[in-house]
Amino acid sequence: MIRQEEVFKIGRLGKTHGVKGELTMQFDDDVFDRVEADYLVVDVEGILVPFFMEEYRFRSDSTVIVKFEGIDTQERAREMTNCDVFFPLALTGDDEAAPSLLMLVGFDLIEATTGKMIGKIADIDDQTANLLFELEDGTLIPAHDELIESIDPKKRQIVMTLPEGLLTI
Repeated sequence: MIRQEEVFKIGRLGKTHGVKGELTMQFDDDVFDRVEADYLVVDVEGILVPFFMEEYRFRSDSTVIVKFEGIDTQERAREMTNCDVFFPLALTGDDEAAPSLLMLVGFDLIEATTGKMIGKIADIDDQTANLLFELEDGTLIPAHDELIESIDPKKRQIVMTLPEGLLTI
């Protein structure tokens, strides 16, 4: 069984494409194209299921059309629309597959001086000039290199030294 901490979200399946079981997939990370991977993990009704890719082709810089093994009809593909797509962390061990910021979603954010957990990262906001960690409670934390003390992928923790008063704003 695949656990949530073994994968990171890279996109979402959209509508069907054609009648042979193809689907559009909007992605935030093209790691599936940069790393040798035969499968992607799809959240099907809360269960993480691996699906082997027969083929995929880029439609734009953020959309692909993907064909999964065993999904051969438009009806079967329609069952998978709007499902989140994940990539296995175990397949990203290669230096060439530079870790994506999206891999940090789900990590605990720890304050370095107190050792106190600040919260869990729910999203990465890269829409502004400054990269921000968005915590589950909506708090935004600047994700600046100078503030990050360490990242422990095994513990799924990021230790940061935060400017005084940041959490009381």
